[in-house]
Amino acid sequence: MRLAQLIYDVTKQFPDSEKYGLVSQLRRASVSVPSNIAEGFMRRSTKEYIQFLYISLGSIGEIDTQFELARRFGFAKENEQLLDLITTLRKQLYALIRSLKRKI
Repeated sequence: MRLAQLIYDVTKQFPDSEKYGLVSQLRRASVSVPSNIAEGFMRRSTKEYIQFLYISLGSIGEIDTQFELARRFGFAKENEQLLDLITTLRKQLYALIRSLKRKI
């Protein structure tokens, strides 16, 4: 959830011309991360949960790439807090997936 908050804060400063471009993409991907974790958790099987965790990882990859594009286009400055959070979440999700895979 913190990732989504950071993305919403960062994208407030983007130009209006990006409202339907990178702003929309970044915000949807950031909301997708906790949403897919929650949806997967509510599924009936560990295998399904793992699949939703992989979808969350994909969304984190999208955010990482899209933020780098925004930075290169001059819409955003380097944001260590955001980049550190992306790295931390990626590691946590991989660790959770490994742990769940041991159960099946």
